[in-house]
Amino acid sequence: MIAKLLLLAIFGIAMAHLEGVVVVYLRKALGMLDSESNKESVEKFPKRYLNIEMTREAATIIMLVVIAYLTGGSWIEKGVFFLWTFAFWDLFYYLSLYILIKWPPTLTTIDVLFLIPKPWIAPVWLPVSISGLTILVIALLAIIGII
Repeated sequence: MIAKLLLLAIFGIAMAHLEGVVVVYLRKALGMLDSESNKESVEKFPKRYLNIEMTREAATIIMLVVIAYLTGGSWIEKGVFFLWTFAFWDLFYYLSLYILIKWPPTLTTIDVLFLIPKPWIAPVWLPVSISGLTILVIALLAIIGII
């Protein structure tokens, strides 16, 4: 179990960095400033590209579901593996963006968390906190042998 969790964490971190790089290139291609809020940019985003961005988000979730399905035994384990990998992906996505372009400048920066089915908008501290808590809880459950 610990080996799977470690490998899934590495997968989530690598996926987060890849997605962070894509977002940096997307922001540059659309002429967005590194410091510009994602909320402001989505409001200026051409509808066609917004729809394309939604497909990227859907693909990300599909990849996380598939890796959890392939690595988990029971449905509970598959769910735990999805949440674990999602948490690493989400947490390290923000870390990757910060390393690459110093965004978000603070944890209170407002972000567009998802576009599907409509934009979810919240300060960055919210997904970072949820992801961190998810990782902590699952790690503790694995250490004590509940999962």
